[in-house]
Amino acid sequence: MSHKPDLQASDAPIAQALKKENENPSTLKSEVAALHKEAKPQEAGKDLSDPDLYLNREITWLEFNRRVLHEAQDEQTPLLERIKFAAIVSSNLDEFFMKRIGGLKQQVGAGVQELTVDGRTPQQQIEECRRVVREIESKKDELVPQLMQKLREQDIRILSYKELDDDTKRRLREYYVENIFPLVTPQSMDPAHPFPFISNLSLNLLVSLRYPDDEHVRMARVKVPVGHDVKRFLKLKDKDHYVPIDEVMSNNLDLLFPDMEILGCDRFHVTRNASTERDEGKANDLLEMIESELRDRKFAPIVRMVVEKGMDTHRRGMLAAELELDPELDVYEASGMLAMKDLFQIAFIARPELHDAIHHPTDNHILMEEPRRIFYAIREAGSILLQHPYESFNTSVERFIEEASQDPKVYAIKMTLYRTSTDSRIIELLLDAAQNGKQVAVVVELKARFDEAANIRLANRMEEAGIHVTYGVVGLKTHCKVIMVVRRDYSGLRRYVHIGTGNYHADTARLYSDLGILTCDKDTGRDVTELFNFLTTGYTPKRDYTKILPAPKHLKKALLAKIQREIDGHSDRSPGLIRLKTNALEDADIVRALYRASQAGVKVDLIVRDTCRLRPGIPGLSENVRVVGVVGRFLEHARIYYFQNGGDEEYYIGSADLMKRNLESRVEVVIQITADDLREQLRKFLDTQLSDHRSVWEMQPDGKYIQRTPKGPEKRGCQTIMIEMAGERVRHAKASQKNAKM
Repeated sequence: MSHKPDLQASDAPIAQALKKENENPSTLKSEVAALHKEAKPQEAGKDLSDPDLYLNREITWLEFNRRVLHEAQDEQTPLLERIKFAAIVSSNLDEFFMKRIGGLKQQVGAGVQELTVDGRTPQQQIEECRRVVREIESKKDELVPQLMQKLREQDIRILSYKELDDDTKRRLREYYVENIFPLVTPQSMDPAHPFPFISNLSLNLLVSLRYPDDEHVRMARVKVPVGHDVKRFLKLKDKDHYVPIDEVMSNNLDLLFPDMEILGCDRFHVTRNASTERDEGKANDLLEMIESELRDRKFAPIVRMVVEKGMDTHRRGMLAAELELDPELDVYEASGMLAMKDLFQIAFIARPELHDAIHHPTDNHILMEEPRRIFYAIREAGSILLQHPYESFNTSVERFIEEASQDPKVYAIKMTLYRTSTDSRIIELLLDAAQNGKQVAVVVELKARFDEAANIRLANRMEEAGIHVTYGVVGLKTHCKVIMVVRRDYSGLRRYVHIGTGNYHADTARLYSDLGILTCDKDTGRDVTELFNFLTTGYTPKRDYTKILPAPKHLKKALLAKIQREIDGHSDRSPGLIRLKTNALEDADIVRALYRASQAGVKVDLIVRDTCRLRPGIPGLSENVRVVGVVGRFLEHARIYYFQNGGDEEYYIGSADLMKRNLESRVEVVIQITADDLREQLRKFLDTQLSDHRSVWEMQPDGKYIQRTPKGPEKRGCQTIMIEMAGERVRHAKASQKNAKM
């Protein structure tokens, strides 16, 4: 029984097209369209180009945030975790305006009228998004006072200034003068002082004031200096009692404006457009271009302002006019706290009884059995599946790089780097490897959104240490997660490879649900060598891959071919089955193929975290499709693609989401998992999530989601069950070791 990812089992036109060589990625769109036309089965009267069959990308992403907000509303969620989810929603919405609304506004400004696959113009999308955002913000503003009251019941208090006694006010004022006041810069607004620059995501005070016996009202802006070592909430004594720094500032304005009469003080918060990417094909120096983009982003147009509810109409209108915003459409009111992402500070208070039970990742059960070098464990097992955060990132991926950096038999280390922490141990290990005489090559993605500056610093640091740093292929983001270690074993050079679904970031590896594989498979090693040769040169000669499916050249057409193969092979005796787990399902070609699969009778299970264009449960179209999403303590980030293939099952994991950008304009890698024990782990992973009735939401045909309710005594969510499964693998391994010694 072959498990190689060849497609010769199907005679469908899509599969046949995969045999073509030297494809040009720029022709992918036209080729896929032609293949769809050839592969099109009877569609029972459904026109698959009908916009009503597709949900909007932006709206479905916002709907995901409704589900996140529900975690903050759910009384079964521990209290400080509820605060965390409220902060996540606030942070997500800021990012949504920076990335998505900012981009849509650019399209409107450029006069773009092209319709999305769901039939909307950029302006229509902006208007619909505004409506949904206002609904979410309203629910959040209603919820937060309730959460504040519950915090008070636990003696965790966020106090207003007027609640403080005189002695506390005096001590706070003294602290403010000594530790914060020197960082504050008031900026007046008058003919001699034009309207000041307002930085992105800043919290600001708009102060109205005048001289005594002078009727002329003056205005000043004061930025709240949150960041670096200054926290939003100032702690009082030894209790979990806090006062927002903006409360302290607004009640001590006499320090900034002595001998002046303070008439009013309003808070406002702004979000700037982050869509400032340039055409890198025209850049002489990619590094210089990215640095220029960062400067552009700093001064990019403001796309949203949030103000306190009840703010004076004149002052609100003045701010909107100066910031070039529509006062009705682009200005949002908050009835409570602004910039609520700062609630992360409160969410991390050390009160274990108000958090989820502490999770300590286990060691991978195979790696814990092998105290010798990790390369022996990989060689003996053939391949090892890693499940983060249930299994430790430090004792698997970091151990892999650490031992490679020290092992005298290791000659070279190559890896891709999309996001990592600024104090990453992985970077230190790569520097050590270079100092130890290894050949180290790192492909750094400079265009990783919001991490550009950090990646530039890391790239410069690595280059100074003698590491070969390249920036990928012009026109393509390098999003794949791949490490290759070249080692001289007893039988000659051997390539050891890690391919993952998540970034090489130790912090997020404890918060995101991801998968990875460690393998010394020869075909995989050859494939990854070809991949790195492509990434470091950009040259696209014939490159044959046998175990991996890279994008943009192969992956999309391969996925379409596999879907078509399920259609062609479906029968009553051998019903087809497709299971896809992804962060997003946005690519219209994939959606159309899945619709056709459902029409042919193939069962389709989709586990989609956020954006999903497909509408399940429509008679004659998608009644064989179910779409679920998981929301829990960990962010779902793994990608798994499963095809039943007439019983010769295929499992794939990798970095690619089912989005047009991932499949057509990024370098992604998906690898087939062929070992039976690893496939069994993936089957359990999918089964556990699909059968969850605690943390799973099921999509309805209109795009709305309904949360499943527990059936019977089982009230654990899938993530809790997977924590227990990881522990069980360790216990079983220890028992096996003990029995082997007896």
